[in-house]
Amino acid sequence: MRVGVLTGGGDCPGLNAVIRAVVRKGIKDYGYEFIGFRDGWRGPLEGDTMPLDVTAVRGILPRGGTILGSSRTNLMKIEGGVERVKDNMAGLGVDALVAIGGEDTLGVARQLYDRGVNVVGVPKTIDNDLNATDYTFGFDTAVNIATEAIDRLHTTAESHHRALVVEVMGRHAGWIALHSGMAAGANVILIPERPFDIDEVVKHVESRFETQYAPIIVVAEGAHPKEGQMELATGEKDAFGHVRLGGIGQNLAEEIERRTGKEARSVVLGHVQRGGTPSAFDRVLATRLGVNAIQAVHEKSFGKMVGLQGTDIVRVNLAEATDTLKTVPAERYEEAEVFFG
Repeated sequence: MRVGVLTGGGDCPGLNAVIRAVVRKGIKDYGYEFIGFRDGWRGPLEGDTMPLDVTAVRGILPRGGTILGSSRTNLMKIEGGVERVKDNMAGLGVDALVAIGGEDTLGVARQLYDRGVNVVGVPKTIDNDLNATDYTFGFDTAVNIATEAIDRLHTTAESHHRALVVEVMGRHAGWIALHSGMAAGANVILIPERPFDIDEVVKHVESRFETQYAPIIVVAEGAHPKEGQMELATGEKDAFGHVRLGGIGQNLAEEIERRTGKEARSVVLGHVQRGGTPSAFDRVLATRLGVNAIQAVHEKSFGKMVGLQGTDIVRVNLAEATDTLKTVPAERYEEAEVFFG
């Protein structure tokens, strides 16, 4: 059997660990041959490949990013895209595909499976917002990076008696903001699932200053105020229709400074959360997911995504994984609210 592998969407630490596990397990136990498709769905769409053998994956376990490259190509928006992919796979002798990605990448994988392509999905996203899996690899690393940054910002904020607004990633789900904010002792955490009241935020900031400590506000990039409280700019859209976010941190800092008279600065962690070497947790999770993905291919269990439930790696339907996003439930946010102010 010849198996194709691709990584799509935003990069994150742990992608290379999955690639390594898929290839090592597939060659050693099943004698499979592998090719890598470059730059997400653009690879099979254009027939752009690279060889994947044991030599190609040697030494990549601790490396961030992806040796295959990535993109946000949406082949479902390209006329004849599905047929081009099927023709290219047939021409290359590819019998099955392992697609490693998040909501958008696996959403395309699901539609390809419905159209007759043998595909298995692996859940990747720092946002941890894929359904049917307790954690996605990349999330733990992103949280650790954000937590370390917030720890450092506490000291400079207190030295200058200023408020610091830390903007982290999270378009529709506030998992990174919630976990890093709780771990680093933020005074306010703002997430997309709960429109915030700017008056309440300002009260928490002023309360913190009254204790002679400087406030830290952690805000997910997709967080937004209650209707009519603040005007937010919107950016251009990507191939999957997502508006390019960024700017809520700066807007919030300006509003806090205007209302309190205290100096406020914003820090956007941005893509630093995606980069660098994966944590030990993410290396192990990515490796286990890769091993189980190629087992699913071997057993012809297509149309599935491998995921983590409890401590077990399970297989779920791609439809179950991509129908709805896994967002922060109200009770989890209420646990964090205890420490606001």
